[in-house]
Amino acid sequence: MTTHATKPTLERRILDHLSTSVMLFDAELRLTYLNPSAEVLFEVSARHLLGEPAARLLPCPDADIEERLSKALASGHPFTEREINLLIGDGRTKTVNYTVLPLHPVEAEQELLVELYQVDRQLRITREEQLLSQHQATRALLRGLAHEIKNPLGGLRGAAQLLERELPEAALREYTRIIIDEADRLQALMDRMIGPHHLPPRRALVNIHDVLEHVRTLILAESPQGPLVQRDYDPSLPDLNADRDRLIQALLNLARNAATAAGPHGCLQFKTRVLRQFTIGSRRHKLVLQVQVRDNGPGIPDEICSRIFYPMVSGRPDGTGLGLSIAQELIHQHGGLIACESRPGDTVFHVYLPLEPSCD
Repeated sequence: MTTHATKPTLERRILDHLSTSVMLFDAELRLTYLNPSAEVLFEVSARHLLGEPAARLLPCPDADIEERLSKALASGHPFTEREINLLIGDGRTKTVNYTVLPLHPVEAEQELLVELYQVDRQLRITREEQLLSQHQATRALLRGLAHEIKNPLGGLRGAAQLLERELPEAALREYTRIIIDEADRLQALMDRMIGPHHLPPRRALVNIHDVLEHVRTLILAESPQGPLVQRDYDPSLPDLNADRDRLIQALLNLARNAATAAGPHGCLQFKTRVLRQFTIGSRRHKLVLQVQVRDNGPGIPDEICSRIFYPMVSGRPDGTGLGLSIAQELIHQHGGLIACESRPGDTVFHVYLPLEPSCD
């Protein structure tokens, strides 16, 4: 009797102290237990979830989850789902891997044990490391390419200037002027592709909201008919040690893209928050400033979404495809990163800037 009385208590204590999320469903696929880690994952207390059907709590992309769980219960065969978006009560999602394990205790009702492991952080770190690696490789390639183009371009312009002086007719000099003007245009384009501001950032204490208000003023001046520009600022944010002009340019590039996407009747939003113990790439920081530039435009086409920070990639026919690449470079100079999430009606650029040295 003593053994039977203490065993459930020991099991419960073990489950309650696990860092992974554990849920238990009965034969009718209703939740009978979840450990504290699962409460943290769902951001709700156990009493609000007990008795809920598994179909409401566990998504399954390839089949009816009730059907699949019933088959697992009947056959005794476990299964695993990876990188599944778990819906939280307020509409947000968390990405998890989960494993379903049928339990067949002797002389007891069949049950299903579900173990969930949140993978958002690992996926984000991997994605950000890829962005950083992509940016560094692209920058090196473009600088080499631009230098190769600039040298003959200077010779071409000089030859056109000499020819212009020798030509007697004004009509002919118009052709050399076209050559010179186009050479100047390409020269400016190469300078932008190489990357602006070769010198290190001129850092000073900067209030990010002053920067955003300056950007907002410019956007309203450029697009007086709209879109509507909303602000959601965290007034407790500390000042940032940064180059004000470069931050303005980076955020202005993002805001211009967002304003164009939203159109005159759309909405553009600036939002600021502070994140604690946050990683940028693989480096962890005690405090990180997050700036969100959000628009309700049509979204970024799927075929270019993974390449939008590459130079010369643009979703607009008249775009140069340099704005986002330059913005990424300017934020990267501050040890930060720009990431993007997009779906129709909601595109968000996340700008992450360390407020303190990294912990690693």
